[in-house]
Amino acid sequence: MRKLLLLYLCVYAGWAADDDDDYDNEDTDGINVPGGNATGSSVDARGHRPLTRDRETYNPARYVPPPINTGGRYRARPTQTPVGQPASQDKMEQPDAGGCTHASEEMGVLCPNGCELKTSLLKQERSVKLSINELKPQVDDLSRSSNNIYNYVNSMSNSLRERQRIGTDNSRVVSQYTDQVEEQHVYIKEVVDTIFPSNIRVLQGVLDKIRLKIQRLEKALQTQKEDCKEPCKTKCPIPVVSGKECEDIFRRGGKDSEMYLIQPDAATRPFRVFCDQTSQDGGWLLIQNRLDGSVDFGRRWDEYRRGFGNIAFDVGKGHCETPGEYWLGNDRISQLTKMGPTEVLIEMQDWTGAKVYAQYRQFTIQSETSSYVLAVDGYSGNAGNGLLEGAMQLFGVNRTMTIHNGMMFSTFDRDNDNWVPGDPSKQCSREDGGGWWYNRCHSANPNGRYYIGGHTIATWLSTAQMTAWCG
Repeated sequence: MRKLLLLYLCVYAGWAADDDDDYDNEDTDGINVPGGNATGSSVDARGHRPLTRDRETYNPARYVPPPINTGGRYRARPTQTPVGQPASQDKMEQPDAGGCTHASEEMGVLCPNGCELKTSLLKQERSVKLSINELKPQVDDLSRSSNNIYNYVNSMSNSLRERQRIGTDNSRVVSQYTDQVEEQHVYIKEVVDTIFPSNIRVLQGVLDKIRLKIQRLEKALQTQKEDCKEPCKTKCPIPVVSGKECEDIFRRGGKDSEMYLIQPDAATRPFRVFCDQTSQDGGWLLIQNRLDGSVDFGRRWDEYRRGFGNIAFDVGKGHCETPGEYWLGNDRISQLTKMGPTEVLIEMQDWTGAKVYAQYRQFTIQSETSSYVLAVDGYSGNAGNGLLEGAMQLFGVNRTMTIHNGMMFSTFDRDNDNWVPGDPSKQCSREDGGGWWYNRCHSANPNGRYYIGGHTIATWLSTAQMTAWCG
């Protein structure tokens, strides 16, 4: 960068030196020029000159005035007096004539003498000086006034030009704002003429719907007022004792079998459950119960996830000590079983009154992300180990296909069984009418169709009860 700057200064100095010349160099065609070549194609220090070394052609003016050919520089010489003739004498001026003479000597001298003329001129000079002295202040005042007027006129001109410029700018701004106002006016007119009426119609429709809802609410409120003329009584009061689950409630003093309110996790909302505090030392939480088939268990996936049915009802004792038909909900069952080691007790009774049970010391349901995979172990009881070993009446592969352990939960709208996956005509839930951990298909189906009267092979499973103990 420094080298480039130095070269620039040298070139500039050479250029400036050439500009000082008041004449052009002579033709140098064919002559070696420093910094150039013989052809003269390179640019010399006078970069503003033409690239060629040829002289420019001269173009004379179109009109050339002619030379002067009349008149003379000198007057004619005086003629000499011929020899023999007396020379004429010049007329002499009179001393007092003041330099004035007449052409005819006979006329005499009529001009005033020099003294009179001088006296007259002196008198005129004094009067003229007085007049000049009187006029000088007026001239000075007039000059100052003229300067003031000139300055004032200049300031007025400058002010006028500034006002004209401001006026021009204001006119341009006014024009711009006028255009914007016109655009806004067109937009507002379009909105008022088209959009507003459409919005008003939409709002009118919404208003009509709201008015109908208000009328229905007013009617419902009036019905509620009619129904609540007498004090309302709680049909199923919840005991004061509560806990994380039924074993916790039992340890806190809730030893009666009835409906309680539990909250397994502080991050979730509490919910109602039925606690069996008499079977096998109590502490059992009822997760499923079927009595008379009054509740349909052929439900969708979301209903099994949330739970459905009646938790408990009152038979006249003032508290809900009788469990109803219900499914607690897969989310809640999964939450309870993942709190710690959990046991499950399945009690069943057929139409003749015969009772059997199956108990598993380990029972866990995974979350919905794994489709509530079932995991059980530690069987005891007399109902048969259907969850781990399958149907005892079958052998080989047919028996293996009825094992429920490790299976995902299935409903008729979400098929997770092993019976031809993807074929809607081969679904265990559709065929058996419930939601369960179907394989292909089952050895136990407590949530299947409810058969009244014992007319099928599975009648001994028609009345079933599943309880879980958490501890």
